[in-house]
Amino acid sequence: MSFPHGDFGDLGDFGEEAEEVRRFWTGLDLPGLIDVHTHFMPESVLHKVWNYFDTAGPLVGGLEWPIAYRRQEAERTELLRAFGVRAFTSMLYPHKPGMARWLNEWAADFARRTPDCLHTATLYPEPDVETYVREAVEAGARVFKAHVQVGAYDPADERLQQAWGLLADAGIPVVVHCGSGPAPGKHTGSEPIARVLARHPELRLIVAHMGMPEYAESLDLAERYDEVHLDTTMAFTDFTEGFMPFPRQDRPRLAELGDRILLGSDFPNIPYPYLHQLHALERLDLGRDWLRAVCHDNAARLFGL
Repeated sequence: MSFPHGDFGDLGDFGEEAEEVRRFWTGLDLPGLIDVHTHFMPESVLHKVWNYFDTAGPLVGGLEWPIAYRRQEAERTELLRAFGVRAFTSMLYPHKPGMARWLNEWAADFARRTPDCLHTATLYPEPDVETYVREAVEAGARVFKAHVQVGAYDPADERLQQAWGLLADAGIPVVVHCGSGPAPGKHTGSEPIARVLARHPELRLIVAHMGMPEYAESLDLAERYDEVHLDTTMAFTDFTEGFMPFPRQDRPRLAELGDRILLGSDFPNIPYPYLHQLHALERLDLGRDWLRAVCHDNAARLFGL
């Protein structure tokens, strides 16, 4: 897969940043970045998400959260390509019953017209969840998204057990927002998702946001289960360190689990430049090989890219 080179002036204010992002990964001798946590969803849904951030709703902890990349869908995909992101996801999620199948249909179409997007799907505890999860798998879904905080459901809900088992058997990774950040939910924290893993130890779970703020407990899960990964989404940035800092005493564990940590950004819904997430990882000072693995190689292996 090739990427645009040269003048990024048509990207407006983002051209200089695109050059800097590319300089970051070329300096690591990588073919690009793989970002496992980017958001694409129906525009009507995304605008509602943005409005929620604009009003600093309870699920964002009342934080001031300006959207850095509030652009049309085509502009956002082209920007990721200009950054040199060779594969990304369309993280989307329902907040009530009856949404997931429709979102999956949209995501399948988005993946068809966006070949560098890993075909993403989602789920919710409801009577037909196993059916539409199976349909999404058969349609070629390569990654699932579950949002325990927004969905306000117990991931160990009995209605989800067959779906978790199906995904475990298929070896399809699932990015799960199960941590209590930026604000706790009824079923957030490490204990509910640990009950899922106890029943489905082969599930390829990717703990979003490094499990923030349950960082240590999420690292515990990765140490206990070989298929558990963590994504870096918003972790270690100045923004997050200001209210949910990563514990310094657990930094050595990041090196020990370096083959299980994946680059995630939350693009476009971040209140700072994309480049800052990369610099936040770099300043952990865990070495060039660690950065190469996190920014590309681990995800390339996990998704067979």
